[in-house]
Amino acid sequence: MKNLNHKTRHFIVDPRSKFLILLLNSIFVFGGAGGAHPMMLPIRHVLIAIPLFFLLFEGKGKSACIAALGYAFFYIIQVTYFGLTKGLLNHMLLFSIGFFVRILPNVMAAYYLISTTTVSELISAMERMRFSNYLIIPIIVMMRFFPVVIEESNAVADAMRMRDVRFGGKKISKLLEYRFIPMITCSVKVGEELSASAIARGLGSPMKRTNICNIGFRGIDFFVFVFGILTIIVFSTTKM
Repeated sequence: MKNLNHKTRHFIVDPRSKFLILLLNSIFVFGGAGGAHPMMLPIRHVLIAIPLFFLLFEGKGKSACIAALGYAFFYIIQVTYFGLTKGLLNHMLLFSIGFFVRILPNVMAAYYLISTTTVSELISAMERMRFSNYLIIPIIVMMRFFPVVIEESNAVADAMRMRDVRFGGKKISKLLEYRFIPMITCSVKVGEELSASAIARGLGSPMKRTNICNIGFRGIDFFVFVFGILTIIVFSTTKM
């Protein structure tokens, strides 16, 4: 995970707001809470746009643009072609396109949370939310685990590609032995090292830890929380 410095960041959102953005996207976009009520459609679009908008101001405009174009592509297909197909083809489109339309916003909200938040900020935010260490430690280890494993996977893939151990290569029979087995061993080792690192940093200590990171609510955080409250109010009215 990249080390982020507040002195070089002009657009700072509290990690608790990022958690709320991810939670709202999970419930109302991926989960589809509120159904097809007319008032929920613009709310879902705003929920989808918020992490993309924040990524843009965090200097990750390329990722935001790619995600926005991908979502627009699948959404246009969903709106345009579902009424023109019937039977099995319609069900296949409903599942495949609908899956991307729902999962992509959640992926971008999670990416925004992980890529723009340091480990110290996450720990401090979860401690302020009164999360137990039994929950904080697995989350932190998991968030550090996947980037390291992806980096190791790319290194193994590059090494095996030089030896022509790849799909379509002459040594495809060696793919399982030379690529997947090293990745399994590497994943276990990385998990053990991250767990030991978390304990060495005092995450398992019953004493209260101090943090040097500066987190707190700002104007943009109040906007996120107000919008979240309005979303819940609108959702409540759809159930009446």
